[in-house]
Amino acid sequence: MSSQPLRVVIAEDSVLLREGIVELLTRYEHQVVAAVGSAEDLIDAVAEHEPDVVITDVRMPPGHADEGLRAAVELRTKHPGIGILVLSQYIATAYATELLGSDVSGAGGMGYLLKDRVGDVLEFVDTVERIAKGGTVVDPEMIRQLISRRAEKQSSLAKLTAREHEVLALMAEGKSNPVVAQELNVSEAAVAKHIGNIFTKLGFSPTDGHRRVLAVLTYLKG
Repeated sequence: MSSQPLRVVIAEDSVLLREGIVELLTRYEHQVVAAVGSAEDLIDAVAEHEPDVVITDVRMPPGHADEGLRAAVELRTKHPGIGILVLSQYIATAYATELLGSDVSGAGGMGYLLKDRVGDVLEFVDTVERIAKGGTVVDPEMIRQLISRRAEKQSSLAKLTAREHEVLALMAEGKSNPVVAQELNVSEAAVAKHIGNIFTKLGFSPTDGHRRVLAVLTYLKG
């Protein structure tokens, strides 16, 4: 256990779990400077107390969706030196990938754990202390899913033809359909057809919205 007490902010809308974490950390001589129940209050508490570590749930009021995780991404930018541990009932891959993949100068430690896999008190406290020291702790199930998703993306990109790769690369440069057509010396209709094929092969339907952006992000992360 750490010999240096940590200053911790906890964000968890379940009162019982929140108080349980407070009691646990206090027992090991760490100081919980704020324990809040919403993502908004989390942002305010961190600005006020500048803790060593933040522990946050993913689903928080008011929407009970990904507010806590989005707040963690925001804190990573505004307060990069603070360690962040995300506790969740499930894996929110989109924001989790952004959080874990963020390359911020002087960034503190990072962790993502599934609540139902946290079964050892000493291990949990050790995780909080490791994150405070700049370490990274990621749930094995999280790693498995991220690897699986990356493999799926790479497999989808492999389905594209050489011409479709060229079109997608130019899209990633921010070029419009007319400019893409001009650079490849093809008609705009041909470009539109290639883009339609790209969306289909990457698994984006018209209901997804922002398909062009999603396709470019897949290309850049592939």
